Amino acid sequence: MTARTNKPHEIVERALELSRADGCVVIADEHSTANLRWAGNALTTNGVTRGRTLTVVATVDGAEGTATGVVSRSAVTASELESLVRAAEDAARAAGPAEDAQPLVRDVPESPGFRDVPAETSSAVYADFAPALGEAFARARANGRELYGFADHQMVSSYLGTSTGLRLRHDQPRGTLELNAKSPDRTRSAWAGRSTRDFRDVDPGALDEELARRLAWAGRRIELPAGRYETLLPPSAVADLLIYQMWSASARDAAEGRTVFSAPGGGTRVGERLTELPLTLRSDPDEPGLESAPFVLAHSSGDDASVFDNGLPVPATEWIGGGVLKHLTTTRHSAALTGLPVAPGFGNLVLEGGGDRSLEEMVAHTERGLLLTCLWYIREVDPATLLLTGLTRDGVYLVENGEVVGEVNNFRFNESPVGLLGRATEAGRTEKTLPREWGDWFTRAAMPPLRVPDFNMSSVSQGV
Repeated sequence: MTARTNKPHEIVERALELSRADGCVVIADEHSTANLRWAGNALTTNGVTRGRTLTVVATVDGAEGTATGVVSRSAVTASELESLVRAAEDAARAAGPAEDAQPLVRDVPESPGFRDVPAETSSAVYADFAPALGEAFARARANGRELYGFADHQMVSSYLGTSTGLRLRHDQPRGTLELNAKSPDRTRSAWAGRSTRDFRDVDPGALDEELARRLAWAGRRIELPAGRYETLLPPSAVADLLIYQMWSASARDAAEGRTVFSAPGGGTRVGERLTELPLTLRSDPDEPGLESAPFVLAHSSGDDASVFDNGLPVPATEWIGGGVLKHLTTTRHSAALTGLPVAPGFGNLVLEGGGDRSLEEMVAHTERGLLLTCLWYIREVDPATLLLTGLTRDGVYLVENGEVVGEVNNFRFNESPVGLLGRATEAGRTEKTLPREWGDWFTRAAMPPLRVPDFNMSSVSQGV
């Protein structure tokens, strides 16, 4: 292999040429990242990284069915490419028939730019953001606040080639900003986060002002017992809960009676009303500002993904429409098992409820309740009801007569996102948000704040 085969599309082509299997799928993921970190109102570290991961899926037809072998490696050199292809083929021949076997996808037009160099990020993505961050440091320092946090920008260019002729490419930018403000004595803390494609729509000064307001609210401390409280969930917390709900929305698992979406007596709850609010939960690869891959990129098979579906177009999908469960995630295989339409996994998630109030306006219309900042350490307790537990963090505030009157202690909660949707009495204005708990895995979300009349704060937590 010559030096030219260092180009991603040429590596894909060469791996396909080397294949001796009955079918082959190759995915080359080109990664680049640029990050900034700061503490105590000063930058501490920054850096840029680049890398490549190559995944080879070999399929071998046998008398009992088609078997697959999947091998992924990083930093594969030209001399190691053939051994990677052979390893995938050996794994396929050693495996039993794949339950999710389907014909490899074909007849999808080649992506524009498939033969072009990968997109890359660099420190230049912070050209406007970094000076604005420095100004935020100066204001925070002058007003007795300490800012901590990090900004991270990633670009992944994915090249997909198959023995059936697919040649597809997708460039996925992903940026996150997490900003934490602390009082000098470290007794008060507040958090804000944003998701972005390019940091042009992120204003660290505005975030610092928001955090300063929350630190001021925390100047008065109020102790409250565990119990059920009217609670305003900000978009970040709503995103964390609904992302987990969608991760638990496999049609096959539901049809087999293992999830909250299983119908009593068999089948699924598709078609059932989940909430009286006119809520629509949807995904769309072309959603402005939240664009995601328009085709399946599956590096492994599972209940909601199949390597055989690589390259399958991903349509816009309504998971919940007008409060009614419309779809559960399916591969071609699980769609055939359940009798439901093919609905590949989601690259973004948008919840809309028809409301136009901001979170601040919802606070102004609250007689007495709690305002959360975010959730963390979310864990599943009962898959049959999707009961989750977790903690509040970085600010829980008491609202009385439309105003925040102080900060209260943190809580452990026990709630099901499906149950919350059914009990929510108001959805505000949808906005892009960063999930606090799942931000390392999923960032493309737009959610409204939700009003829940009886959120279950099951016990008091000493966490901050």
